[in-house]
Amino acid sequence: MAKQVTKVFKIMAPGGKATPAPPIGPALGANGVNPGQFITAFNDRTKDLNGKIVGCVITVFDDRSFEFELKASPAAILIKDALKLESGSGEPHIKKVGKLTQDQLRAIAEEKMPDMNSGSIETAMKVIAGTARSMGVDVEEN
Repeated sequence: MAKQVTKVFKIMAPGGKATPAPPIGPALGANGVNPGQFITAFNDRTKDLNGKIVGCVITVFDDRSFEFELKASPAAILIKDALKLESGSGEPHIKKVGKLTQDQLRAIAEEKMPDMNSGSIETAMKVIAGTARSMGVDVEEN
């Protein structure tokens, strides 16, 4: 008999450096996942990411076992990393905080491509460019 899925939920955690402290531990415990087991498995699979925020989809089964799938970092995090920014602009149409080149845009789109529903790298680049503009980052034109 196959295991029944009881819950599917998402979390974001720092790759390789997650701890069972709030907010991750309580979110896991409330959904029936043993925080210690999850944190150990998660940190093992993400040790090379060195603290970069990673999305994770966790599926919990009726016998309290679980599986998780890692996703790419959010686009905003990738943009901030590429430009070495602390944060985006509080007034994105007035105050600009950086400029993203086409090469940086393509690299971010290629990293995010498996998690996006874009048909081509060009459409993925347009989605990332929209995120950048909403953060107060100018995007270099072709």
